[in-house]
Amino acid sequence: MDYAIIGGTGVYTPLLFEREEEQLVKTPYGNVICKTGSYQNRDVVFIARHNSEHKIPPHKINYAANIWALKHLGVKCIIATNAVGSANREIGVGDFVIIDQFLDFTKSRRCTFFNGENTPVVHVDVTDPYCSTLRKLLIDVGGDLGLKIHERGCYACFEGPRYETAAEIKMVGMLGGDVVGMTNVPEVVLAREAGICYAAVCVVTNMGAGISEGILKHKEVSELMAKNIDKVRLLALETLTAVPDDICCSCKQSGFSLPGMEES
Repeated sequence: MDYAIIGGTGVYTPLLFEREEEQLVKTPYGNVICKTGSYQNRDVVFIARHNSEHKIPPHKINYAANIWALKHLGVKCIIATNAVGSANREIGVGDFVIIDQFLDFTKSRRCTFFNGENTPVVHVDVTDPYCSTLRKLLIDVGGDLGLKIHERGCYACFEGPRYETAAEIKMVGMLGGDVVGMTNVPEVVLAREAGICYAAVCVVTNMGAGISEGILKHKEVSELMAKNIDKVRLLALETLTAVPDDICCSCKQSGFSLPGMEES
């Protein structure tokens, strides 16, 4: 299994898979339910980040288990999907953003596989946290599909599960952030520690607090994602089919051997 999709809010099933099966992967951090199948002769793994019924809030997602499971299955490339709010008035509702940087405002999450207790202490390079090769493919495929794509964007990750205050959205804009969400960090960092190519496609479901005309509701976020769900799935899957077998990037070289992987 070289390829994987991590589905965020609204993306709970791969749907377009052929020969879909469910698989339980046991990891040192907990068990993970994966769906495996094929799309255009490529084997793909799918994980629903919030589970298939959206019962796991952002701050309780087992990011380490998810990434460890994908590494164990042999995954080399991950496309993640994220529903986001916009902190940039030039990025509107329904737009797609291929993020290239992040700001981390999370507080209590396991942010590394290497905590120094029973593992080495490592310091992973995240100068460019998202795989440049996968990002370019997402941009090209998205253009071919006729989607409104923003080729760059900075994702500000908050702890959740509450939405951001108007002051926080203002701060994000002042710091150069473009979109806000609750799930991309530490997922992207753990993928880099594992040496897996990782890129994320964000769908703007609402304008941020203080920019939006009304109060923010999860129901409205889900409804917007439902309108775009087929586009999101198709963009992710078509991008994975376009990945060259000899993908050229530095993601793998930046990774480390994960704890417990040699015994798995």
